Amino acid sequence: MRSLLCAAGAAGILWSAAVVPAAADEPDGFTISDPRITESSGLTASRTHPGIYWTHNDSDDGPYLYAVDGKSGRTVARITLRGVGAPRDVEAIAAGPDGDLYIGDIGDNLGGSWNHVWIYRFPEPKRLRDTTVTATQFVVKYADGPRDAEAMMVHPKTGRVYLASKKQGGGGALYEGPRQLTASGANTFRKVAPVDLWVTDGAFSPDGTRLVLRSYFGARIYRWQDGRPKDLGSVGVPVQQQGESVTFSADGRTLMYGSEGGDSAVEPVGLSDEQLPDTAKDDPANGDGANGQGGKGSSDTDLDPSFIKGAMVLALATGVVVALRRLVRRR
Repeated sequence: MRSLLCAAGAAGILWSAAVVPAAADEPDGFTISDPRITESSGLTASRTHPGIYWTHNDSDDGPYLYAVDGKSGRTVARITLRGVGAPRDVEAIAAGPDGDLYIGDIGDNLGGSWNHVWIYRFPEPKRLRDTTVTATQFVVKYADGPRDAEAMMVHPKTGRVYLASKKQGGGGALYEGPRQLTASGANTFRKVAPVDLWVTDGAFSPDGTRLVLRSYFGARIYRWQDGRPKDLGSVGVPVQQQGESVTFSADGRTLMYGSEGGDSAVEPVGLSDEQLPDTAKDDPANGDGANGQGGKGSSDTDLDPSFIKGAMVLALATGVVVALRRLVRRR
């Protein structure tokens, strides 16, 4: 009987592995090995340096930003910001369409008691080396009063900045900034959509057609349409020590999730079907047809190759179970 159960379990495992195909060219995860990075709170894929991810500590670190190699997990550059004063609670980072990096000093662990927070912006360095850059500092306020936030997203087409407030038990909201940030006065962010999630980070896809928002234990993905999010449902999140950050891979087909703590892991989760950004879904090079159905073509009767493979594996495993059952009966 034990052999039968083992065979049946093996059949289930093989079936699951066969019918859930891995995303094409899905990047591997990596571990941030720099001992200076103990509270990685934000994450974004570089648009200038393929395979590089930018991150930063949460607080009590200083005006620093780290470029981490997505293969080795090694820090290849540390950027020091000047012209921004002393950061208070840095929570997010995003890349803009203008070649700039945006840093969100937007946290408020006192439950929304500060009357303003800050966003810093500077050009992404062309060379990866330790250096100091001058950043522009923007004052940010909310139209409906102070908020605690950990997510900042910059739309890759319009350059507009969005913030998502964090509220225990849900009840947060997505806030939209002005068309262009100004350094000469306060930038008022206005609520545009409710978010029933305790948001710790978010990101736009490279083509701007998808928005992901994550919490400690879950995430939701949205279609970005006419400047507003349309909920497409939940998306997978790995089990992590303290889930803090998320970004899309450079091709938009994978979410990369980060966590706080020393030697923290950045883990990939592949997207599929409607979760995929429009350009990734329609790219023939990725094996997806124009209908966004994984290259199945126009016929509704075509079977996915992974399904056929899974059926064959299940049939083989079932045969093993039957053979073992007959062997047991003979004994």
